[in-house]
Amino acid sequence: MSKKIESENTFINRPAEELFNFLGNFGNFSHLMPEQVVNWQATTDDCSFEIKGLATLGMRIIERMPVSRIVMKGEGKLPFDFTLCCNLNALTVSATEIRLVIDADMSPFIGMMATAPLQNFVNMLVIRLKEVMENPSQV
Repeated sequence: MSKKIESENTFINRPAEELFNFLGNFGNFSHLMPEQVVNWQATTDDCSFEIKGLATLGMRIIERMPVSRIVMKGEGKLPFDFTLCCNLNALTVSATEIRLVIDADMSPFIGMMATAPLQNFVNMLVIRLKEVMENPSQV
């Protein structure tokens, strides 16, 4: 069963190209992860990490559409297959709208347990991205 989980639309006062370049490199994601994420390892195109007490996960960038979209796919021993899409919409030269979308193929049972944490995760990512991009000194 396919389940779509979307972040809030978030407006960031940075050019779309800057956001695209930042999100297109998993090395930058260490600045966005919550404290429950440990053992973060990343290259430009893939990452692996552990969620304390749960599981080790991995992701790989499988598509880059310049300045508009980045698609990442879950890898490893996962309880369900998923993609994470970062959709960028340049509003002005220096302002961008972003929305993160997880498309997960999970059973209804797993969906009941995983939907709320995944919703919190994508919302936290866009909030943290806004903080990091608009206040680089916080990194």
